[in-house]
Amino acid sequence: MSLKLPGLLFTAIFLCSNAAMTQTKDTLSLTLSELERQFLENNLQLLAQRYNIDKAGAGEMTARLFANPVFSFSNGLYSKIKDTNAFSQQTYGISQLIQTAGKRNKNIQLARINTANAWHEFFDLLRTLKYSLRSTFYTLYYRQQSVQLYNEEIGSLQKTLAAFQLIFQKGNIAEKEILRIQSLLYTLQSEQTELQLQINDLQAELRTFVRFDSKMHIQSQMPAIPYAKVVPQQVPYLRFLDSAHANRHDLKIAIANMDYAGINLKLQKAMNYPDLTLSLNYDKKAGYGLGYVAGGVAMGLPLFNRNQGSIRLARVEVEQSRVQLQDQLNRLDNELAGGYQDALKLDALYHSVDPAFTSNFARVIRGAYDNFEKRNISLLEFLDLYASYKTHILQMNNLQLQRINALEKLNFITGTEFFNP
Repeated sequence: MSLKLPGLLFTAIFLCSNAAMTQTKDTLSLTLSELERQFLENNLQLLAQRYNIDKAGAGEMTARLFANPVFSFSNGLYSKIKDTNAFSQQTYGISQLIQTAGKRNKNIQLARINTANAWHEFFDLLRTLKYSLRSTFYTLYYRQQSVQLYNEEIGSLQKTLAAFQLIFQKGNIAEKEILRIQSLLYTLQSEQTELQLQINDLQAELRTFVRFDSKMHIQSQMPAIPYAKVVPQQVPYLRFLDSAHANRHDLKIAIANMDYAGINLKLQKAMNYPDLTLSLNYDKKAGYGLGYVAGGVAMGLPLFNRNQGSIRLARVEVEQSRVQLQDQLNRLDNELAGGYQDALKLDALYHSVDPAFTSNFARVIRGAYDNFEKRNISLLEFLDLYASYKTHILQMNNLQLQRINALEKLNFITGTEFFNP
């Protein structure tokens, strides 16, 4: 008995494709640019980090302010001399703190560094989140492409299994052929379920990035393969390195921290110099006569506490910040070297694959269905070829994903969009 396998197969594929394209009310198809726009507007981590910039700006404003003058007043309450009216005795005073040794300017410089660091932390967070967003988006896209392949294969095998069961009931095929198809079908369904669980996690992560409703289903859309014509070898390695040193905001924070420690050391040394307090006093009925006016100056004497402990601590922080900067540079250089080599290897492997191989393989698979229907090949050969095609498609999806992520990682490491999708 002849079985029309090709017709059943393509009908199943057509139905699966239509089902995949049909969107429910809670499904939203987004390109990367649309997702990034939503991310910049709605991401809560960025919004929270933005407040740190305002807080640092308030600290800089506070550092610029001068100390308030101090006003004092006293009025007589009691006197032992009976012919003296104690309540008529009054004194007035006003004093002003004057910081010496440039303490105020040094505090302003420290506050400026804090404000600059708040901006650096914001942009470094933006760099990190953007890399995670893109990586998650690409991973979701290729996982969804793989699920589509599973949908097509499972739909086809289900149709084939149903047809073979009818033939088996008439005694025209062996039971082992039915069991082989069932075994492959169950394997594909298990792999598809595992893949779908990964997709659910990726979608939850994207919804967190852009603050979407938890019921929203995100469908990644890519009009073309990103970076298809990019050749990373065309960008010299030293250009990557120079860009990383110039544009990495976490490196700028490390440099600023070293500057901060240096200025703080100067401030702690300046704290050894006492501040001055200028005062002006008026005594209504002083012993020197009515309306006595006096001026004064006060200062601490640095005899015991000359800020030795804070100065020593500031020196240690200078050395510590210098070591931390060296460590940051060392880690950046090693990270870039590894990321650059990974990008070269993956790009070479990607371009070594014959572009026509996948289409040729798909054509062979279609021919295999015809040959299987005509009994020119065995079920085992057919299933082996079918599994090889599935493995190839999944490996190509994974290779494209790894290559794209490697190029995005170079953008992330250097803090520069050398490769723009």
